[in-house]
Amino acid sequence: MIWSLRQAISRDPRLLRARFAAQTRRLSAVNICLGLSILLAAVAAPQAATQQLHAVAPPPVADIVQQLVARNQERARLLGPYTSLREYHLQYVGFPHAAQASLVVDVTCESNTSIQFHVISESGSHFLANRILKRLLKAEQDADRERGDNGLTPANYNFTLERTETDKGRKLYVLQVDPWHAKALLYRGTIWVDAQDYAVVKIDAEPARSPSFWIRNTEIHHTYQKIGDFWLPQQDRSQTRVRLGGSALLTIKYQQYRLSSAALPSPDATNQASADLSPSH
Repeated sequence: MIWSLRQAISRDPRLLRARFAAQTRRLSAVNICLGLSILLAAVAAPQAATQQLHAVAPPPVADIVQQLVARNQERARLLGPYTSLREYHLQYVGFPHAAQASLVVDVTCESNTSIQFHVISESGSHFLANRILKRLLKAEQDADRERGDNGLTPANYNFTLERTETDKGRKLYVLQVDPWHAKALLYRGTIWVDAQDYAVVKIDAEPARSPSFWIRNTEIHHTYQKIGDFWLPQQDRSQTRVRLGGSALLTIKYQQYRLSSAALPSPDATNQASADLSPSH
């Protein structure tokens, strides 16, 4: 093949010029691609440096925690009484047999330390409903009375800023929390704090202390929803594994929040805020 090509070129020099032109075009195309890559890199580098220059560094973790504690106290003071509806569902798989139970509960919160439950409906295993779910309601009432001893504060936890994230257009501070003491109602894990409201929007954690020898581990996933100016629980999901090989999945859905009129923005305040935001004429 190569010998035939050489013979053809020797007979007609125009073939040599055509072959050289084709190679030149291919090299030119490669050079254009390389040149474009170099140009894009040269343009992108200053832009990336500019973005890094203008990026706002997160505040120190001590400032984040201080704002979180202060805003939580302020929201608790302004929230006032409210009612809501909860759906509890517990599903157990393991020895001696699988079972499940559900409760629908009407909740009335009169103050930061007073919460009342009224079971509207109950289904499934009576054992799980009475021995687990209803005891869980009692435990929450006791925990509310001792909220100061179990709160998300520097007295109970060590905080470490891990990173920042953005979710649905809102900037979040991601903090690692480790309890100073292995108390039953404390936890260790990760919290997501809204950078604008300084409110916890999500928790992934495990209890600081196992409640029983028979419990191997528990994973807690908790999310919050914003209603008006307040961040209130949206859903709990806890997966518990026992040493005998079984597991229990507890889900709690928080619905139908009804806040007191004092906790809602007044029409005058809403109209004033709208007027402040409207363009001047």
